[in-house]
Amino acid sequence: MATHDIPLEPLSADNDEPTRRDVLLIAAGGCAIVGGAAALWPLLDQMNPDASTLSLATTEVDISHVEPGQALTVMWRGKPIFIRHRTDQEIAKAKDTPLDDLIDPLARNANLPENAPASDDNRAAKDREPWLVMVGVCTHLGCIPKGQAVGDYKGEYGGWFCPCHGSQYDTAGRVRIGPAPENLAIPPYSFLSDEKIKIG
Repeated sequence: MATHDIPLEPLSADNDEPTRRDVLLIAAGGCAIVGGAAALWPLLDQMNPDASTLSLATTEVDISHVEPGQALTVMWRGKPIFIRHRTDQEIAKAKDTPLDDLIDPLARNANLPENAPASDDNRAAKDREPWLVMVGVCTHLGCIPKGQAVGDYKGEYGGWFCPCHGSQYDTAGRVRIGPAPENLAIPPYSFLSDEKIKIG
C-alpha cells in the first residue's frame, strides 16, 4: 500500500480525546506566549521610575527648629515645598478674608476633595493651623515666589510675591493679585509627630 493511501481515522463528534497534534499545538502556543512576555518585559520594565525617583516619592522633614514667623523650603519631586510656621497675626489675617474676595475659590489641597473651598481651615494643616505646607511654584508661569526668606518682599497681603508678573499670595497661599489663576497647591502630607512632617 502506498503511503498516500494510508486510511485516516474518521472524525467523530463523540471523539473528545486530544490527539498528538493538539498537544503539540498547545505546547507551542504556550511557549510562544512565555517567550513573547519574556521579550517584552525589559521594554516594560525600563519605563518604571528609577531608584532615585522612587526615593523622592516621600520626604520627611524635621520642623522642630522652625519658630513662629519662620519658614523652611525643602525639595520634593523636583519642586520647592514652602513650610511656614505662621504667627497668630498671619492666621487671623487669613481667616478674616471673605471668600468672595478670592480670585480662586478652591482650596487646591491634595488632602481634601477637589471642590473644597479656599478657607484658611482648608489651606492650613488639619488640627495644626499655624503650619502651612505648599508647593512653592507660582500658578501663572511656574516661577518661584519670594516670601520665604527673612527680608523678602511679601506683597501687600503678607504672604508671597512673584516678581516675574506681580502675582501676590496671602498668608494662606491664596492668590489675591496678578495673572496667577490658582492658589498655591498643597501637596499630600501628614504629620508623623509634632516635630516631623511626611510629604508625599
